[in-house]
Amino acid sequence: MERTANPRVKICCISSIEEAWIAIRCGASALGLVSYMPSGPGVIPEELIAKIAACVPPPIATFLLTSSLDAQEIIQQVTRCGTNTVQICDCLESGSYQDIRDALPGISIVQVIHVTTEKSLDEAISVAPYVDAILLDSGNQSLLIKELGGTGRLHDWNLSAKIREQVNVPIFLAGGLKPENVA
Repeated sequence: MERTANPRVKICCISSIEEAWIAIRCGASALGLVSYMPSGPGVIPEELIAKIAACVPPPIATFLLTSSLDAQEIIQQVTRCGTNTVQICDCLESGSYQDIRDALPGISIVQVIHVTTEKSLDEAISVAPYVDAILLDSGNQSLLIKELGGTGRLHDWNLSAKIREQVNVPIFLAGGLKPENVA
């Protein structure tokens, strides 16, 4: 993924082939297909993710959103689903980004950073060399039931701007976007 002068738009929580085509006709650059999450909206079965991903033409990106913490499990999940991008919504605890890259050549890796404190900046700087893009969101991984996206909340966009200045990979902005603030 390369930086672009114009923003790309990813529509998340696609739940049918029909929704995918509506998003594509409306100009989406990417579609988010949500697999199991501990909380939040839009979860669909892997079989449906695979059906939707199979009908999406290039150059539209199909993002598998995963809450898995294990690189080998992520590799298996992407293989089953057939997406061209994996969005890792939590922190890897087992394996590495390189394991994923080696097993899935050509698959883009997007790491979610939940922007909560200045620590988020350090996290983004540390993962940036290993991923194709970072998605800044408003989840909270420290809750008993983790929030890994879909909260509809804004986070501190000043902190997001600091992250943008410090990392040299594309950035996706998520969390609380609506017509009044998206510009």
